[in-house]
Amino acid sequence: MILYFIIYLYFMSLFSLIYMRKHVLLSLMLLEFVVLSLLIIIVLNLLYSFIFYYYLFMMMFYVCESVLGLTILVTMIRNHGNDYLNMMFKW
Repeated sequence: MILYFIIYLYFMSLFSLIYMRKHVLLSLMLLEFVVLSLLIIIVLNLLYSFIFYYYLFMMMFYVCESVLGLTILVTMIRNHGNDYLNMMFKW
C-alpha cells in the first residue's frame, strides 16, 4: 500500500515538473522530489536483501546532482539577475 502511494508521488512530481517549468528553482526542487521518491522505492525494495551499498551509491549521485543544480542556479542568477528559464536562452 505504501509502495503505491510513493509511486503516485513519483508520477505527480514528474507531471508537476513537466507543467511547472518556468522557474529553475521550482524545476530543481521537483527534480529532487522525483529522485527522492525513487530512492524511497529502492529502499523499500532492498529492505530485505541487505544490499544497502546500492542505496549509498544512489545517494552519492543524489547529492552530486543537487550540488550541481544549486551551482548552476547561483551562476545563472549572477549572470542574468533572475531564475526564469526563458531568460536563459535570450541573447
